Amino acid sequence: MSTEPPNRELEIIESVADKGPLAKARAYTKLSGPGWLQGAITLGGGSLAGALYLGVISGFNLMWLQPLAMVCGIIMLSAIAYVTLSTRERPFGLINRHLSPLLGWSWLIATIMANIVWCMPQFNLGRAAVQQNLIPAVGEGTASTVVICLVLLVVAFLVNVAYESEGKGLKAFEIILKTMVGIIVISFFLVVIALSVNGAVPWGRIFAGIVPNPSHLFNPAPAYAELIAQSSNPDWWNGKIASDQLDIIITAFGTAVGINMTFLLPYSMLRKKWGGKHRGLAIFDLSIGLFVPFFLATGCVVIASASQFHAQTDDIWGAEARAATAKLPAAMQKTIDSLGSEEPNDADKMLAAMLVKRDNFQLATALQPLAGKAVSQTIFGIGVFGMALSTIIILMLINGFAFQELLGQPGNKAIYLMGCMIAGFAGAAGPFIWGNAEAKAALAVPTSVIGGSLIPIAYFTFLLLMNSRSTLGDKLPKGGKRVLWNVLMIGATGIASFGSVWVLMNKTEAAGFPGLAAKLGLGFLALLFLVGLLTFLAKERRLGSR
Repeated sequence: MSTEPPNRELEIIESVADKGPLAKARAYTKLSGPGWLQGAITLGGGSLAGALYLGVISGFNLMWLQPLAMVCGIIMLSAIAYVTLSTRERPFGLINRHLSPLLGWSWLIATIMANIVWCMPQFNLGRAAVQQNLIPAVGEGTASTVVICLVLLVVAFLVNVAYESEGKGLKAFEIILKTMVGIIVISFFLVVIALSVNGAVPWGRIFAGIVPNPSHLFNPAPAYAELIAQSSNPDWWNGKIASDQLDIIITAFGTAVGINMTFLLPYSMLRKKWGGKHRGLAIFDLSIGLFVPFFLATGCVVIASASQFHAQTDDIWGAEARAATAKLPAAMQKTIDSLGSEEPNDADKMLAAMLVKRDNFQLATALQPLAGKAVSQTIFGIGVFGMALSTIIILMLINGFAFQELLGQPGNKAIYLMGCMIAGFAGAAGPFIWGNAEAKAALAVPTSVIGGSLIPIAYFTFLLLMNSRSTLGDKLPKGGKRVLWNVLMIGATGIASFGSVWVLMNKTEAAGFPGLAAKLGLGFLALLFLVGLLTFLAKERRLGSR
């Protein structure tokens, strides 16, 4: 990450302006920065849970899904970078002036909500990594949970204090984040290498799974076909697995880029005093700091999970368990009850076992016979713990920026640290609020509802700003570039909006919200879209009449 003075950065950028891709890549790598912050936040509990269950339910068939989700996110983040670097203005005020305060305040409040809600499961994930993988001797009691959460909170706060410092403190912050992202990727990569050495990784199927195949989105994986045919209700199982896959697809797109990431990027770029000449660097930065670590880390988790759990039952309902008792594990029984069959057969029970969600501890345990304890527990645990801590740090950082805007005090360090601690204290309560969830790496349902339904606010807002002459003036993209930007952004916004509608329609009651909440949520999103569009058209019409 770069800590070069702004003028020196511009000299380096201009010195490679007419050179080839490799020369630019070398120079841009030294100057990269905000993209690594994006990588640190996206490699969290949501991405881990999504990758884990993606491997469980689809094997290697959907290896391409999470990278595609990230590409859609990077398209929108690149648009946000373009607007920010072209105007060099804080986006909150920009949105309020050029679109509508309703959009600006909705974006800000949704970001704060997402920071607080997403912080809770990160503390739970970090606590679980220590208690289950790294230091199981401490036990899972209240005392050890309190100590672990306090350590996470203090470390995250001190790192954020460094971010607000100049000189060595800021440099230390950047080194810490870059190192943590590297540790996460290397940890999961070592797990896959250990599995590969033991012949547990079918690389041919993995490379085939990286190639997009939309048919796998709507149909159960081939491994289930024989059992589905033998089940008491094949149509129900086909629908059940397709529905579960859709859950994972929505989760993948919802956790790749969250609304708080759209807030972080512009403010972190402005903090580094980047401007219009940094636009090429910004896109490269997102690729090397965000896409590459995300692709490698989540891909490795999918590989490990698929190799151990896809179409497998022994860890849930093995031969010994079947012989010892007729009683099914609770996770299996819940699925069998939903089946509604008076006499579920063995194929039904096997399918129910295959579809049980596993967490990071179960994956580490399953890996141990192949990878050894050092790799499966310690190295894997370090990767999981790094995911939790890095995400906590960045969520607190974003909340600091957000509170500065909320209280109209940009640059106020005391307000920044107050915002950090509000997210941190709320997050530290997470393990006590959520308790021992069925899958500790998985995000609680209310979190996915709130997080997944908010992202269209940011996408739609910046789609309008990218087409706003009052905002960009002569920097507005023209001709083919404008057409390309809009095709990509409309596609990404459409996907995000579909996911939001689906979450609100299908998950609100499961999250404990009344059915009315879905209608209110959809109505509010529709209102935001309408107000934003009408305001945008009115301003453009006034400019056109001059």
